[in-house]
Amino acid sequence: MKAYVFPGQGAQFTGMGRDLYENSAIAKELFDKANDILGFDIKTIMFEGSAEDLKQTKVTQPAVFLHSVILAKSLPNFKPEMVAGHSLGEISALVANETLDFESGLKLVYKRALAMQSACEANPSTMAAILGLDDDIVEKTCQEIEGVVVAANYNCPGQLVISGEIEAVNLACEKLKELGAKRALVLPVGGAFHSPLMKPAEEELAKAIEETTFNSPICPVYQNVTTVAVTDPTEIKKNLIMQLTAPVKWTQSVQNMIADGATEFIEVGPGKTLQGLIKKINKEAEVSSAAI
Repeated sequence: MKAYVFPGQGAQFTGMGRDLYENSAIAKELFDKANDILGFDIKTIMFEGSAEDLKQTKVTQPAVFLHSVILAKSLPNFKPEMVAGHSLGEISALVANETLDFESGLKLVYKRALAMQSACEANPSTMAAILGLDDDIVEKTCQEIEGVVVAANYNCPGQLVISGEIEAVNLACEKLKELGAKRALVLPVGGAFHSPLMKPAEEELAKAIEETTFNSPICPVYQNVTTVAVTDPTEIKKNLIMQLTAPVKWTQSVQNMIADGATEFIEVGPGKTLQGLIKKINKEAEVSSAAI
């Protein structure tokens, strides 16, 4: 069974999507439509912008979404049997399995990006990657630190990202190094995604999600919050709202997809990050990149 997976923020690169635009009529139509929906020329930023231009959350999130979704829509005979997305990628996955239409998905992504950027500017915060420790040690250490710091991204065994207030994250990094972490690396991100500090963004996004039509999907989505197959639109909505303050349980999602019959994982979008993580979760897994 083929599982299609969609990357999140951080996978962007200058020139992304240009080959799709030049080689696919449907891609050209959707990129032009995206400019109209967003009200700015995201196509030119994606094709020609600098890494600095692309790094702004309000640009990054719609750019990664557009690359992923337009690639999926350009694939011949695209009929997914199960989908999942890492953080932002979950909205791409929901367009791929037809829970959301293209326009609704893009509007939600842009609303999400603006809400998260606003929350970050109001409350400076950060994230850090912790390598080489068991999850329970990282979780326990975060609980013992004064201030807000939580486990945010369960990327693969031995790689957990923490998120929170700058001082609390720095203290946790020092403590985790003492406990034997191979690396405790503060990440160049705009703020504490997937932590309680995203509550204002969650509340803002919740309103937009509630007002958006969610259809019955053509296949299950394995959501970051629950990690199991979901097909009920009401439940999908609820999980998507909780996602901004809850951890991304990617390891558990992939394990559940394999348990439910996934034999091949196809990454749809920029980069190969998810393929690398999936191989670390299960070295027997077959992984590849989607291509038209």
